[in-house]
Amino acid sequence: MKTRNILLFATITLLLSGCVVFSFYPLYTESDLFENDLLLGEWLEDENPDIVLNGENDVWKFTHPFLGDEKDRVRDKKRYALTLTSNDDGEVKESKFEVHVIKLADEYFLDFYTEDYGGTENVTLADLHLVPVHTFAKLTVAEDKLEIRWFDPDWLEDLIKENKIRIHHEDNGDFILLTAKPKELQKFVSKYVDSEEAFEDGLDVELFRKK
Repeated sequence: MKTRNILLFATITLLLSGCVVFSFYPLYTESDLFENDLLLGEWLEDENPDIVLNGENDVWKFTHPFLGDEKDRVRDKKRYALTLTSNDDGEVKESKFEVHVIKLADEYFLDFYTEDYGGTENVTLADLHLVPVHTFAKLTVAEDKLEIRWFDPDWLEDLIKENKIRIHHEDNGDFILLTAKPKELQKFVSKYVDSEEAFEDGLDVELFRKK
């Protein structure tokens, strides 16, 4: 499912409306992480020059965060800080994520996580009911292009209902939250990494390197 407004990620309530699989635990352990620059830089969701010039393009900016004190100027090349910026009818919106890359079954995968969902000031009752979750997606890297594909939640729901898969999870009737720990999640991902059905109706984003 191609989606122009990836900033649906900005709030957990919008996330729960749709096209990704949610996980309480990350897809990785610390030992799975490796230094890389696969995502580094700025990426656009559309390479159409008119959209770029008009400032209508959503921008994904990946940087390596600093290790410890920023004044030491040492960056952690095993992690990314992602800022998503969109211009919605003149209103600029930003969302921030922590992103990790791991390799499973000879394919790259991304783990997305955000703590920037409620803030610490002027917290409302609604904010107190939001819980950050992980999502993970398959990453395909080409020259100056990224394709990111999330697992289809409806596909996962069907597998669980038909007892075709056993994985720790909770189902409240509205959505499924995976509660499996990283190694169990990795077995699940590795098993279905080549299944087109697993990704067919999940969120699918193509990014083009900003020039």
